[in-house]
Amino acid sequence: MMEHSEIILMIKKMGLPLAYDHFAEGESPDPPFLLMLLPSSDNVSADGGVYCKNKVLHIELYTDKKLPDREDEVEAVLDSYGIFYDKSETWIESESLYEVLYEMEV
Repeated sequence: MMEHSEIILMIKKMGLPLAYDHFAEGESPDPPFLLMLLPSSDNVSADGGVYCKNKVLHIELYTDKKLPDREDEVEAVLDSYGIFYDKSETWIESESLYEVLYEMEV
């Protein structure tokens, strides 16, 4: 299990502006940028208690155009930590941004 401070250090190695959940109104940087969220847990139980605590981590990469090299850089950091992740992508028409979502347990 990674501590919150370790997660922040890992994501900062990706070299992009970062906020938890969202940037304050009017403070969003130009893309690309990252958002992170710890929306839930996926704990393992044993003997009626929590045996292993797992945090579900979402890292969202926002870009105004498709940037495969930037995705490779994000994935290289995750790979260097030995983290298994799932990846999905969507176009947010109202924001004119791509969101590449990385979902994992840490």
